[in-house]
Amino acid sequence: MRAVEELRAKPTLITRSIDLHTVDSLILPGVGNFADCARLLDEGGWSQALRNEVQVAGKPLLGICLGMQLLATSSMEGVAENIQNGTLGLGLIPGRVENLRTLGCGLRIPHVGWNEVTSNTTSGGLFDGIPDGTDFYFVHSYSFVPDNPSHVLATTFYDIPVTAAVRLGHIWGTQFHPEKSSRAGFRLLRNFIENPAC
Repeated sequence: MRAVEELRAKPTLITRSIDLHTVDSLILPGVGNFADCARLLDEGGWSQALRNEVQVAGKPLLGICLGMQLLATSSMEGVAENIQNGTLGLGLIPGRVENLRTLGCGLRIPHVGWNEVTSNTTSGGLFDGIPDGTDFYFVHSYSFVPDNPSHVLATTFYDIPVTAAVRLGHIWGTQFHPEKSSRAGFRLLRNFIENPAC
């Protein structure tokens, strides 16, 4: 919220799922465990309310870190190894969330720190005015693997290619934390705030 305020916008903290209809666009931040967060969203009526606002009402949504992972169909985080399908997510962008180690990463996990991000688009949008190879700040152990590679908006490299940002229509997500990523992160947030349908 402080980052949005720095950009001279007026954020509204929504504390009840029934109030999601009162805003024009949505930012879903998240830090923690996918399974725990998904359960809390379900129990509080947030999951269905978010789907309604995004899929039916067409509101733009930006998921950040765990908020991006929650856009997926499912995640293996916090799930016993013998369970194949994982914990259900919001299902707004088809795909799964897997541990970086499972995906082949041999470096230390979690992936913490600054890393270069390469956008897969030349059309601007969320990365408008941000040069390719700009560093953003990451803190994560799991990675979103979209079913459709065209939904990968940007990547980073941490021993393996890692999804750094996703997009499906008016639904966006960043694995990195724009609010902790200095000028580039604030530019990305400004791009979403000023043109959320970009």
